Order: sequence, then structure tokens, then C-alpha cells
Amino acid sequence: MGSHEVLGQAARLASSGLLLQVVFRLITFVLNAFILRFLSKEIVGIVNVRLTLFYSTTIFLAREAFRRACLSGSTQRDWSQTINLLWLTVPLGVCWSLFLGWVWLRLLEVPDPNVVPHYGTGVVVFGISAVVELLGEPFWVLAQAHMFVKLKVIAESLSVILKSILTVFLVLWLPHWGLYIFSLAQLSYTAVLVLCYVIYFKKLLGFPKSTKQQTLPVSRMTDLLPSILRSGAFVNWKEAKLTWSFFKQSFLKQILTEGVYDIVNNLGSLVARLIFQPVEESFYIFFAKVLEREKDATRQKQEDVAVAAAVLESLLKLALLAGLTITVFGFAYSQLALDIYGGAMLSSGSGPVLLRSYCLYVLLLAINGITECFTFAAMSKEQVDRYNFTMLALSSSFLVLSYLLTHWCGSVGFILANCFNMGIRITQSLCFIHRYYRESPYRPLAGLRLSPVLLGAFALSGGITSVSENKVGQILHGKYHEAVPLARYFQHWSSAHLDSGPTTGTVTGLWVCSSRVRWESRLKLTSLHPPWTHQVRSLSLVPRQHAFFFFL
Repeated sequence: MGSHEVLGQAARLASSGLLLQVVFRLITFVLNAFILRFLSKEIVGIVNVRLTLFYSTTIFLAREAFRRACLSGSTQRDWSQTINLLWLTVPLGVCWSLFLGWVWLRLLEVPDPNVVPHYGTGVVVFGISAVVELLGEPFWVLAQAHMFVKLKVIAESLSVILKSILTVFLVLWLPHWGLYIFSLAQLSYTAVLVLCYVIYFKKLLGFPKSTKQQTLPVSRMTDLLPSILRSGAFVNWKEAKLTWSFFKQSFLKQILTEGVYDIVNNLGSLVARLIFQPVEESFYIFFAKVLEREKDATRQKQEDVAVAAAVLESLLKLALLAGLTITVFGFAYSQLALDIYGGAMLSSGSGPVLLRSYCLYVLLLAINGITECFTFAAMSKEQVDRYNFTMLALSSSFLVLSYLLTHWCGSVGFILANCFNMGIRITQSLCFIHRYYRESPYRPLAGLRLSPVLLGAFALSGGITSVSENKVGQILHGKYHEAVPLARYFQHWSSAHLDSGPTTGTVTGLWVCSSRVRWESRLKLTSLHPPWTHQVRSLSLVPRQHAFFFFL
């Protein structure tokens, strides 16, 4: 399979993943709004934070290293050894589920059983569902290695839809079940997801004359089960050692260097998770399939090296532009976003400052995701081990810096410490990429250099939004409709004079409008009849719908 063909499949995989993320977030948003009408916010909070964190941590620690190692290189390998290695995720998942379950039940504070009943059962069922999902890991890796895009879309869509239907049904008919509802829904989600992969491969292997079946390294379902090999070792020890290196890295990332406050993290990283995560996952597979580990750029097929360099440059530019857009406009938009999301409880405290700080972190998060995506696909085992040693030292300094900055700056200090940590990781990856392409004519890091005109457009947009946040609202006091011509003026002026296209001007116009709506909602509306003759906050009148449109 040529590099251009792999690139096309990776692009389709990334676009389908992006579409799935958007659809799933919308489903989750609507589902949570519906559930809150029937169940307490304490139960929903426990599910969305405690149990989901337990489940995702178990899954991540049990399979992430195996996925990175087994998706590296071409599909021409001894897949029997790779499948045997992948089945080790199941006992590892059982161990992590038991250990983390004990931590969640014994070391962490247990919710009041009168407020959140059946918490222990919820932890157990979420742990079981994590192990059930790991049963499908060999099927998932084989599908990803051969770029079965439609299978992923169908399996994940069907499992999420059925999970949502079951949740709604149980909430309507058995709301007193509490955590039982979410536990059963989660278990059904993982079961359906695994069954989709199993049924697909069973049907595919039942048609030996199909084109896809002929490209697979297995011919029957029993080949996808662990087996004792007479001709060689149980696993490929080179893959196993690479898996161990990636496992140490995953452990350090998950335990020592990840995580920021829940609400700010969810809002601040929403775009990062919607856009960057599918791109990172898909193009890691692309780089891992096109490039060979343990070889620099001069010792590989130059066509593949050129394609990889061009793709990396484009991804870096995409991440930088998206991150700068979030950072520039997020500073003026944070308070409105929190106002819509949680009302005055979030927008009147330290939440806006935290979210503004987190916008900078999202910029670094976007760049780091792309650089590490390439770095981990091209590193040898020895280089991964050296990186892990650096990560360990970095984690120690991160914990010290977090303590000092939190002591000096409060909650913002923890986000700044994360920014420092992310900056060091980006620097490490950039150094590796520079060394990798040093002897070649390709310079993919040019994707991080933006034109002065574009930087000026971002600077002007940031200035306009800051002025609109602090000054324009006072000028437009009581003049609701004057904001629209002002926004159009900024739009046309930006399009005509900055040569940055209509996008920057349009976004700036939307930001002026959104800021105006929030100011309008704070005015004393003395012209209205009671009970509206008082200070209005949180977009409580009709303009809320318009502001929410801008928010989307």
C-alpha cells in the first residue's frame, strides 16, 4: 500500500472520527439535559466525573501502549504473535480494574448513600464494562491497521445510540434505580461495541472471495484467539519491549502530568477533543505505517519521507491556527461561555480567569498532540525509553512547580504549571523532528511559521474583542440593534484590509455581537413591566437564544 493511499485512508478515518465526536457530544448534551429533569444532579455528577474517570483510566492504562506498539510498522508481520500480545490487555485490564476499583471505594471519599445509592455497584459494573471492551482489542487493532473506516463508524454509532435509548427508557420507567441505570447502559455500550466487531469479522471471514478478506492476515475466527505457536515465540519480543516502553510513558502521562479542574477542563478542551483527538489518532496510524522506526529520514524511501513531511507541516499549521483562534477569542468569550454553561455561580467567580488561562493551555495542547503524534510513530524503542526518563524528571519538576504556582497564583497556577509541562514536551518533540529531518531537504517545522499578515489579523481580532468586552458595551447602552452594523463594519474592514479572508472578520463580528448580548442582559430594563424591572443576568431574556447560536 503506497503512502498516498495510506494518507487518503487516514484522512477519511480522521474525518469520520471528527463527525462521530460531534454527533456523540450532541447526543450526550441532549441526554444530560433530559436526565436532569428526572434524576438528581449529584447522581449525574458522580457518573460523569467519578465513574467515567475510573472507566477511562482503566481503559487507557490497559490498552494505550499495546495500540501504539501494534499499529507501528507495516501490516506485513506475524499477526499470530501480535494477536497474542493484544490479548494480554484483558488480564492487565482486570488487574487495573481491581486496583483502581479498590482506590475508588477505599481511598477516595464515598458519596452519601442516601444521596447517591448503589455507588459500589456502579464502580464494579463500570470496571466489568472496561474489561468487556478490552475483549474486542484484537479486532479493533486489526481493523485499524487495515483502515476499515466504515466498521468503526457503524460500531461506535450503533453502540452509542443503543446506550442512549436504554438510558432514556430506564430513566422514564425506573428512575429510582439511580446508578443502576448508568451502569447497565455502560455495560450495554461496551457489549454492543465488541459484538459489532466480532460479527463483522465473522461475516467477512465467511466470504473468502471478498477483496477485504484476501488482504487480511487471518482466514478464520479461531486465528483471532490466543494460540500457542510451534514455530516461534508466543509474542514478538520486539513489539513486547516497545509496548513496555509505551506503557511506562502512558503511566507517567496519566498519573503524573495530566488533568485540570473538571468544569474548566470540559469547556476549555471541548474543541481540542472534538478536532484534535481524531486527527492525532488517525495520523499516528499514518505515520506509523509510512515511516520505519530506528531509521532516520535519509535511510528510508524518499517518497514516503516527503509525504510524511508535507502532512506533518500541514497538521502543525492546522493545530497552530485552531489553537490561536481559541486563545485569541477565548479570552473575551470565557465569561459568556460560563454564563451559559452554569449561570452566575460559575461566571461571577474565578471561573472566567481559569478558562482564559486554559485557552492558552489548549493552544499548547493542540501543538503537542501533533508533534507527539509524529514523534512516537518514528521513535525507536531506545528513544522512547530515553523520553520516558525525561518524562519522569519532568513529572517531578511539574509537581514542585504546581505546588509553588498554586500557592502563589491559586487555581490559575495549576494551569500555568500544565502549560510549562506542555511547553517542555513540545520542545522535546520539536528537537526530535529537527534531528530526524536534519540531513534531508524537508523542513516540516515550517508549519509553525505564520505570515506577519495573519499574525496581525489575530492581534487585531484580540484587540477588538478586548475593546468590545470592556468599552463598546457602555457606548451601546440601550441601543440593541447598533451592534449588528458595527459587527458588519469590522467584518468588511477585516476582509478588505487584512487579506485574511472573510473568516477572521466574521468571527470578530460574532464576538462583538455575543459580547453585546451579554452586556444588554445586564442593563436595568426599566422600560419593561414587572417583574422584569430589575438587574438581569445570565442571558435570562430572549437574547439568550442568539448568544447560544454564537456559542455554537
